[in-house]
Amino acid sequence: MKRILAIGLLVFLAGYAIWFAVLPKEPKEGLEIGNKPPEFNLEMLNGEQVTLEDVKGKKVMINFWATWCPPCEAEMPEMEKLQKEQGDRVIVLAVNMTNAEKSIKDVESFISKRNLTFPVALDKDGRVSVQYEVYSYPTTYFLDEEGNILNISRGAMTKETMEKMLEL
Repeated sequence: MKRILAIGLLVFLAGYAIWFAVLPKEPKEGLEIGNKPPEFNLEMLNGEQVTLEDVKGKKVMINFWATWCPPCEAEMPEMEKLQKEQGDRVIVLAVNMTNAEKSIKDVESFISKRNLTFPVALDKDGRVSVQYEVYSYPTTYFLDEEGNILNISRGAMTKETMEKMLEL
């Protein structure tokens, strides 16, 4: 009887292993490295719309920030340098936490005064920041060309750190 149970258990485990090995693998979604992050559709400062699908094909840096955040302000010139030097390989997308701002005019003024040229998306209702679990500013997600999460950073960074996180 023990022998029959042992053989039955081995057959079951072998069958399970084979089934799991040939099962089609769906890309994992979520906020862990290697996963595809949640899709979004946001209005940009220039009035256009942006989605993750729009930026696929290049490495992407999605930076969640606010105008009143000193670490965010400190890293903005570094982000601008990265975009200017690596713009053929990288898209810097700054997602402003517009629901935490006094007005969109404050965001426009912030960008204009600093001569920043990378695209700025507006998270007007805070929905995307909740999806991306943004609890501190700045929070940055780095994506590969297929849209998978390469790295995640919380806090201000230098251009060199950004390049390292993007695996350039």
